[in-house]
Amino acid sequence: NWNRLYGPNGLFQHQSVVPQDVARRVVPALLAAAKRAGQGSFLTVLKRFGGVRSPALLSFPRPGFTLTLDFPNRGRATLALLKELDQITVEAGGAVNPYKDARMGDDVFAASFPEWQCLEALRDPAFMSSFWARTAKRLEARHGIAEAAE
Repeated sequence: NWNRLYGPNGLFQHQSVVPQDVARRVVPALLAAAKRAGQGSFLTVLKRFGGVRSPALLSFPRPGFTLTLDFPNRGRATLALLKELDQITVEAGGAVNPYKDARMGDDVFAASFPEWQCLEALRDPAFMSSFWARTAKRLEARHGIAEAAE
């Protein structure tokens, strides 16, 4: 029962992937950030992704190491930590997984998925998720990118 482990406010999961050549530096930096924030992860998973990058436009797996951390939702403190983890990841040339995300910003999305505009060009204008509105559509508005359907 997840509620007993994480409490009534639930949890946030942060999953990142970083290139293999920087993983020995970046993975400890991610763990150190969590430690400095006083937030422990009840479930931590480290995996090595293979050398084949998916041709899909929004595919998270890519060559390198992925680290998944689960944190109890402690409000602003947890959100600040997640933002720091995002920054460490993208500065290292990595990506943050949007699949289970509830708060990723448009800047992290663009850094993690630079091909997002190709997908936007294919998107049916009648369909848009709250995630896409929070990330891709904000990027379009900020950078004056024309609507794909226009």
